This record gives sequence, structure tokens and C-alpha cells, in this order.
Amino acid sequence: MNDQQADIDWRDDRVPVSTRFDDPYFSIHDGLAETRHVFLAGNGLPDRFGGDFRIMETGFGTGLNFLTAWEAWEQAGSRGTLRFTSFEAFPMHPTDTARALSAFPDLAGRAGRLVTALERGPGPHVFDAAVTLDIVVGDARETLPAHEGLADAWFLDGFAPAKNPELWGDTLMREVAAHTAPGGTLASYTAAGHVRRALAAAGLEVERAPGFGRKRHMTLARRPR
Repeated sequence: MNDQQADIDWRDDRVPVSTRFDDPYFSIHDGLAETRHVFLAGNGLPDRFGGDFRIMETGFGTGLNFLTAWEAWEQAGSRGTLRFTSFEAFPMHPTDTARALSAFPDLAGRAGRLVTALERGPGPHVFDAAVTLDIVVGDARETLPAHEGLADAWFLDGFAPAKNPELWGDTLMREVAAHTAPGGTLASYTAAGHVRRALAAAGLEVERAPGFGRKRHMTLARRPR
């Protein structure tokens, strides 16, 4: 088995679960609604879309966050471009991606295009001459420091800090902050205290906000201008 490929089990035959981290890839209740609440609303999207907007993400997973952002960007009639860069250590096989995304029929059209693109590799892939997806494969602790560019919005969506602490450490949170544009924002489903403290220590303005579903809280942050 490819050590750099995700190992998947299936819950209720529809929710992918990482066997490496013993954690589901999206909410078993409503993954799409959670993505919209945490990552779109948490970053003030779609209202902030415009110009050459850049999203960066830890943990590409099934691609649900990318598809949701693409849909919102397009439905908002945004001018300019959208660049979505995701840092992923263990990419899913496209067959697993297709199976996982079949749980979201509203995204079927874009999901099909994404899977076709992923069969060609991690990218960059350009959709409709305006939306660019680039999946940076490898350990984010190594790949993010080497990456150029700043994010207008961050989606911190690695597996739970208790299951995947490497993706939430102080050093990586400093890199996230360093790769955030002035006025840029960040959102994450986790409200773990050590994550919030690490982001604050890195110079971001951090707050706790109401979470989705059974999660009481989530994390928001902003880089001062």
C-alpha cells in the first residue's frame, strides 16, 4: 500500500473514516452544512470574495471544502479569480473521493469535474479559467514553510488535534500566521485551547465562536492590517 495515500474505512457505507487517525473526514450529521458554517461564514464568505482571492487549507481530504468554496464563489457572481491551495499529507484515491462526495448530490456536477482532475494528479488544476486548485502533497510542516504566497482566508481542517497533533503544533501555527495576508482570516472547527494560544502567540487576533451542531465552539482568527 502507498504510504502517502489515505487508508479509508466507511461508516454507514457513506462517511469515510481515516484508519490512520481514527477520525471521519466530515461530519456524520451534515458535512456540507458544517463546511458552510465553519469555513465560509467563519471567514466572512462569500461577502469577501473579489479580486484575486486566495484560500489556503490544511487537510484537503475529500475536497468538500474546495467544492463548497467554488460553489459559493460562483454563486456570488464574484469577479476576478479564486486560488485554492491545500496542504495534504495523505491524499485520497480518486475512487474514494468520488464515493465520499456522492453523499452531496447538490455538488455532483463540480464533484465529477474534481474527480476527473484528480485522476491526472494533484494539480494545479484550472476550472472555468478562473478557479485554480493546487494540492501540495507532503507533510505541511515541511511544505508550508517552503510555499510562497499569502492567504486571504485559511481553512484549518486537519484531523482532530488529539488524533493528529502534528498538524496543530506551535511551529506550524506560526507558519500559518506568516502565510496570512494583512486583514486575512482563519477558521477552524476546533476550539482546542492550545491551538488558540499558538495562533495568538503567532500574532493573530483570536476568538472563540459558536460551533456547528454538537460542537459548542470553534476558532476564528484575523491578522491585523
